[in-house]
Amino acid sequence: MASNFLKSVPFFLLLAIVMAGDPDILTDFIPPANSSSNGLDGNFFTFTGMRSAVSSGNPSTFTITKANLANFPALNGQSVSYALLQFPAGAINPPHTHPRSAELLFVVEGCLNVGFVDTNNTLYTQTLQAGDMFVFPKGLVHYQSNDDPKQPAAAVSAFGSANAGTVSVPLSVFATGIDDVILAKAFKTDVATIQKLKAGLTPTA
Repeated sequence: MASNFLKSVPFFLLLAIVMAGDPDILTDFIPPANSSSNGLDGNFFTFTGMRSAVSSGNPSTFTITKANLANFPALNGQSVSYALLQFPAGAINPPHTHPRSAELLFVVEGCLNVGFVDTNNTLYTQTLQAGDMFVFPKGLVHYQSNDDPKQPAAAVSAFGSANAGTVSVPLSVFATGIDDVILAKAFKTDVATIQKLKAGLTPTA
């Protein structure tokens, strides 16, 4: 029985490697359901959702405008997506992960302090200026922060997946219903502190 399992290991390793990213497609692109490529034109391959973000100036809160599979169907099967990140003075993009892709960040305005933590709990940080790029490896917890108290910042992120996914660390830990006692034990604190943290993440009506 053990030898049969060991014989199957290379197959499962190969399967894991093949399934590590977006699946390859056997056509040039994937048309929408219930349609064919004959009825498409350049509009299908055009995304205009960034226009308002570019023309409206600097937002008052941290804002992400995404071009991904959810709002740009032409990306289906193409293994790419983008996001425009706009940071008012002092704003942050809290710690989060992208489970299906690395992120390549390009700063287009201002300065950003960025960092990620690897699986050995080593923190890698950098201060980026306009024109700088930084890569956040796939699946690792990372953040971006505009520490300038007066000037905004902006960046464009490229992903190697049409649907990279985002898991917010604060929200996934404190806003998903995990029992307060479990969290108090995990963070070596008391339930009252956990409840304060949860209250701070609860949207106001």
